[in-house]
Amino acid sequence: MRTHQLNPLAYIAVASLCFGFVLSSSTPVWADDWSQWLGNNRDSVWSETGIVDEFPKEAKVLWKTPIAGGYAGPAVVGNRVFVTDYVKSKGDNRPNPGRRSKLKGTERVLCLDATTGKVIWKHEYPCDYSISYAFGPRATPTVDGNHVYTLGAEGHLNCLTVDKGEVVWAKDLKEEYDLEEAPMWGFAAHPLIHGDMLYCLVGGKGSVAVAFDKTSGTEKWRALSAKDQGYCPPTMINAGGVDQLLIWHAKSLNSLNPATGEVYWSFDLNPAYEMSIIAPVKHGDYLLTTALQGESLLLKLDADKPTAKEVWRNRGIHPDHNPPIIVDGHIYGVDVKGQLRCIELLSGERVWESLATTANGRPLSSTTGFIVKNGDKYFLVNEVGELILAKMSPAGFEELGRTKMLDPTSSTSGRKVVWSHPAFANKCVFARNDKEIVCISLAK
Repeated sequence: MRTHQLNPLAYIAVASLCFGFVLSSSTPVWADDWSQWLGNNRDSVWSETGIVDEFPKEAKVLWKTPIAGGYAGPAVVGNRVFVTDYVKSKGDNRPNPGRRSKLKGTERVLCLDATTGKVIWKHEYPCDYSISYAFGPRATPTVDGNHVYTLGAEGHLNCLTVDKGEVVWAKDLKEEYDLEEAPMWGFAAHPLIHGDMLYCLVGGKGSVAVAFDKTSGTEKWRALSAKDQGYCPPTMINAGGVDQLLIWHAKSLNSLNPATGEVYWSFDLNPAYEMSIIAPVKHGDYLLTTALQGESLLLKLDADKPTAKEVWRNRGIHPDHNPPIIVDGHIYGVDVKGQLRCIELLSGERVWESLATTANGRPLSSTTGFIVKNGDKYFLVNEVGELILAKMSPAGFEELGRTKMLDPTSSTSGRKVVWSHPAFANKCVFARNDKEIVCISLAK
C-alpha cells in the first residue's frame, strides 16, 4: 500500500445520492428542497429567493441536534432532514491516509424534523469499519418520492420509507459482489437515481458500475472492470441526442448507455492515488473533469451522437474533493491548497485567485471549499466551519460577509476541519460536523 502526504479521504468526504422529489401531494408546501448531494439537480444551485444580502454579527441558529461522526451531508425534503452517522464502540480512527483503521460500531440513518431538529425515526445496523479516515459515512442521502436511499462507508446500500424508516430493500455490496474490502477511503460515490434506475459505483470484476431497479433493488445490468473503482459519483448528462451515464473510475472516464451499460466512449484519466472523486460538470457542449496533480480534462461533446473529443488536459483547477461550478464560461472552484480560483473554461487559463476561503488566509494541503450559487451571489463553505457570502465574476471576488456555523471536529494534517457539504433549503442552511447538526436561518 502506498503512503503519501496528501490527505485523501476526506476528499471523498463527503459525500450524498440522487434525484429527489416532494414527498406526496398531501405533504405541506415548503419553500425549497435539497433532496440530494449538491441540491435537487446536483448542480450546486440554490434557487430560493428572499435570502439575506448580508450576515448579522451572530448566526441565527434555529436548532442544534447531537449526532455522531460522518462526512455525509444532509438532505432536506419538505419538513424532514435526513443524515447518516457512525457511533463508534471500539477502535482508533485517528486519520492516516495510508492506513486502514479497524473499528466496531453502528451506522445510522436519522430523520429529523426540519423545524425543531427532533429525531422522528432512525434506522441503524452494526457495521465494522476497515477504512482510512474512519469517522463515518460519506454519501449524502437521496430522497425520491416516499423513499430515501443511503450508502454506508462499508457498502451498505439501503432503501427506506421516508415516513417511518422501514426497510424496503437493502444490500451489502461487498458481500453480493465478492469484494475483499471497501475502497481505502470507504464507499463514497453518491448513488444516482434516474427514472426507474438506481446507479451505483460498486467495484469488482465487471461490476464497477451497477444499475438497480430503484423499487425492488433487482440488478438490471453491470459494466466495467478496474482495479480501483475510485470515489466519483455516477453522473447523468444529455448530449448527442441521448442520455449518457458517466462513470469515472481510477483509470478512465467512461460514457455508458444508461439502459444497458454499453460503453459509448472512454478517455484515459489517471488521478494521483486513485483519487477519482469529483463528478464531471457539463456546461453547454463542454464537459469538465477535475482532479489533483494536473489530471483535469475538458471535452467537447458531439451535438449529434454520443462521442466526445479532447479540448485540453492538465490545466485549469486541480482540487482534492471540492466540486467546481461553471457560470457563463468561467470555472469557479477551490484548488488543492485552498486557493479560490476563476478559470476561463475554453482556454484553462487562470483569471484570478483569492485566499478568502482558507483559514487565516494561509494555503494548506487538502483544503476544502464548497460553492453554492444563489441568484447573483454565492455561498462558500470553508473547512473551519465558516459560511461566506460573496459575489464572483471574471472581474474578481467580493466578500459580502461571513459567519461561523460549526466548530471543526475531524482531523487531518494536525488541524481540525469540517469536510461536509451543507444543505440549503427552507431559507436555511443545514450543516453538520462529528458532534451536531445545526439549522441556521438565511431568510432576509
